[in-house]
Amino acid sequence: MTRLAAVVSALAVALAAAGCGLGAGEAQEGDGATLRVTRDFGAQLLHGAEREAVREGDTVMRFLQEAVDDVDTGYGGRFVSGIDGLRMDEGPPPRDWFYWVNGIEASVGAAEYELHPGDVVHWDYRRWDAAMRIPAIVGAFPEPFLHGIGGERVPVRVECAEPEGPACETAKDKLGEAGVAAPSSVIGTSSRPDVLRVLVAPWSRMRALNSARVLTEGPGVSGVFARFSDDGRLQLLGPDGEPVRTAPAGSGLVAAVAYAKTKAVWLVTGVDEAGTERAAGALDAATLRDAFAVAVLPEGPVKLPVADAGEE
Repeated sequence: MTRLAAVVSALAVALAAAGCGLGAGEAQEGDGATLRVTRDFGAQLLHGAEREAVREGDTVMRFLQEAVDDVDTGYGGRFVSGIDGLRMDEGPPPRDWFYWVNGIEASVGAAEYELHPGDVVHWDYRRWDAAMRIPAIVGAFPEPFLHGIGGERVPVRVECAEPEGPACETAKDKLGEAGVAAPSSVIGTSSRPDVLRVLVAPWSRMRALNSARVLTEGPGVSGVFARFSDDGRLQLLGPDGEPVRTAPAGSGLVAAVAYAKTKAVWLVTGVDEAGTERAAGALDAATLRDAFAVAVLPEGPVKLPVADAGEE
């Protein structure tokens, strides 16, 4: 009995280390899944993979290990400790691996996170001294609007300072092109917790909202490497959370913030009307892919944080 118990225990550990549970079941209906592995806040793509189908029992860990040969795990195989030899580094600056599913930061180990059809899984190796947590990112667009979160689709609403204005119309058109139907309303009218909200307004109209006010606090609070100053200027921050440059007139920002494990609010804003229109026009997969947030300047989009020339 002792030998049998030892064999069963070893088998359980081996299965957990593979992130496989007892094996994947039948293929689920719907789309497959996408994997992105990057470093330095999405600045460098290390691996990309597509799954044609998601099977019952599939996990984020299984998906990663199928696509990437060099994956190290810890805590009984529940957590990723290294990819391609990149492991937790106490620094300075400290770095580690984090992952998001459909743009929402995961709160459980990768072996425990069930994969669903349409999921976009994004792993990133980043420094975390300026922001330990980044609850939501924009780089999985059109997720989470298209397939939702945790396998459940969520109603989407575009809330605008001017529901009939050009920025609002552009935002709705961009979502529509991505297959997302989203009615519009006046900004600040929704209090429902079961709605994914896209707020579209110049900063002067958005700053009074609780969901947007965090953009005055810096990445340690907002998870966004941009900050609006008291006088309405948009500061673009580096990986250390310090200002690198001030965006000029006509600049916009596309960012996401979150207040619960499974909900996010997208902020499409700007230093003025022109900047807000530019931000709305940036709502497409090509511009936002792998980005944590994007500043849309008159000369073009800039992924945030602003790259530090000294970063490797």
